[in-house]
Amino acid sequence: MAGSPTCFTFIYILWQLTGSTASGSVKELVGSIGGAVTFPLKSEVKQVDSIVWTFNTTTLVTIQPEGGPMIVTQNRNKERVHFPDGGYSLKLSKLKKNDSGIYNVEIYSSSLQDPFTRKYVLRVYEHLSKPKVTMGLQSNKNGTCVTNLTCRMEHGEEDVIYTWKALGQAVNESHNGSILPISWRWGESDMTFICTVRNPVSSNSSSPILARKLCEGAADDSDSSMVLLCLLLVPLLLSLFVLGLFLWFLKRETQEESIEEKKRADICRETPNICPYSGENTEYDTIPYTNRTIPMEDAANTLYSTVEIPKKIENPHSLLTMPDTPRLFAYENVI
Repeated sequence: MAGSPTCFTFIYILWQLTGSTASGSVKELVGSIGGAVTFPLKSEVKQVDSIVWTFNTTTLVTIQPEGGPMIVTQNRNKERVHFPDGGYSLKLSKLKKNDSGIYNVEIYSSSLQDPFTRKYVLRVYEHLSKPKVTMGLQSNKNGTCVTNLTCRMEHGEEDVIYTWKALGQAVNESHNGSILPISWRWGESDMTFICTVRNPVSSNSSSPILARKLCEGAADDSDSSMVLLCLLLVPLLLSLFVLGLFLWFLKRETQEESIEEKKRADICRETPNICPYSGENTEYDTIPYTNRTIPMEDAANTLYSTVEIPKKIENPHSLLTMPDTPRLFAYENVI
């Protein structure tokens, strides 16, 4: 952010790096918090009068060879500054985050018109802890889970590289960046997502995240859809079943009536005398009426005859048990 100490330090480093260097290019070094780093120094100067190490604009240590004293300007650095093997290379231990910056060494010699200089850039990084993964807004439609996973560090995010791995498909996939978009359908093979973070001195990975556990809401959405579908289908199927059963009974009753009617018709055709008055066998004849005077009954010349008329029988089998049919008498006048 503009105006912060980090921004001013960065600007100062750029200004220093763009300056002239009399003795070669700038060497970049990295270190970790709590660790140590060595600034290598090899010089062809044969006669050295003094060596001065500076950090940014502050003198860090001054030494005079051939038994001269070593002067450390700050007490907090006395136990941290070392010159291993009796050489001129500086070793700085117990590194802190604020040790990042530009280091400069100057070698003065009576044989040189200008001092020999060398510049270094040191960056101190934290050992990365396990990253945390958060889930964005989740959408569950038709059993498909769509969301974003964000990998982040609580601290030490400087120069951190984020990489995602998706395991479980036919081909494992990798994705660069802290945000991973995912789309997983309930019922597919389970997938595992792992976020890996790296910086120049360390790396670490998140705990595995299972898609099935992450998208449990998709299963609930799918189940609720199935339940709703069942609730709609059950009444419909029940109505169709009742309607079908009613039509079957109606058809069966109609068939039974048709069979019974056919049986009655067959019986009447086989024994026509049984059903003389049925609608199919009844015949009517017209007898003309003549207006004639009926003569007086003559008992001596009257002949009587008996005519037996059978009664209509509904059941032909009742003939065997039917009692004697009462006889009806008609009189005919014979002249």
